[in-house]
Amino acid sequence: MSDSSLLAVRSVAVLGAGYVGGAFVREAVAAGLRVSALTRNPAKAAELRGAGCAQVVEADLAGDGWHSQLRGPFDFVLNCVSAGGGGVAGYRHSYVDGMRSLGRWLATQPAGGTVVYTSSTGVYPQGEGQRVTEESPTEGAGETGQVLREAEVELGRGAREAGWRWFVLRLAGIYGPGRHGMLDQLRAGAAVLPGDPAHHMNLIHRDDACAAAWSCFAAPAAVRDEIFNVTDGTPALRAEVAEWMAQRLDVKCPGFGDAAVPAAGGNPFGARRRGPDRIVDSTKLRRVLGWSPKFADYRAGYVEGMLNPEG
Repeated sequence: MSDSSLLAVRSVAVLGAGYVGGAFVREAVAAGLRVSALTRNPAKAAELRGAGCAQVVEADLAGDGWHSQLRGPFDFVLNCVSAGGGGVAGYRHSYVDGMRSLGRWLATQPAGGTVVYTSSTGVYPQGEGQRVTEESPTEGAGETGQVLREAEVELGRGAREAGWRWFVLRLAGIYGPGRHGMLDQLRAGAAVLPGDPAHHMNLIHRDDACAAAWSCFAAPAAVRDEIFNVTDGTPALRAEVAEWMAQRLDVKCPGFGDAAVPAAGGNPFGARRRGPDRIVDSTKLRRVLGWSPKFADYRAGYVEGMLNPEG
């Protein structure tokens, strides 16, 4: 967190308190903020109440029924909603329809707050090892990437009309406690790993993603309405990461399949298509907000998963 003395007297609404949002809620409660949360998951709602949220609303972000239930005023809003399944249609419902609903709700709130949206580097279509910055074109991204980009546009429109400052955080591949991806596959004895071994992995630890959101909320008033890539800044080849993990687990590193790998083929975590090979540049976030990751690369971030497989 960037400035606890500034943030401790503020109120925040977290919309979609899943993996990243749930961690942010816990940090915000610990910092002394008045925290409200929205989730469509009853079990998650109970967990949030137990974590100390002052207000928990069970609702679908895309609807308007929650507008009168989520009582402000709020200084900060974090939209961490995730897709609820259903392919591209599910993405559109959660992200675009959800963002439009958020815009309508912001219009009912006092102006002057800050809203942050956790988007994804999936908005970029580039491959073949290209380096991408926030200025890189997003035209030509896949269907879900186009939906995510549309949601970003909706955020800017809705926030401007409501008089709110906005930030978009395009998160790279998220990992952290309970989400160790390749490490879990190796530990489970996967016969084949998904993806191309010569492709780069762009990663961000969950806690560093939360820190990026805090940096946006604590940014000087003159800094506003920006898009930031969020990665640890240390891209690594998929083969390099797998070999490093395998050595430390003292297991044989399996081969890779660069097409869809069915679960029956030895991957208990389901099928995954090969993603584009690119290097995501997060220099702007460091330069503008002074953010830097606690976990500087995958080695630092995955150590906890090796020491604590359950965490």
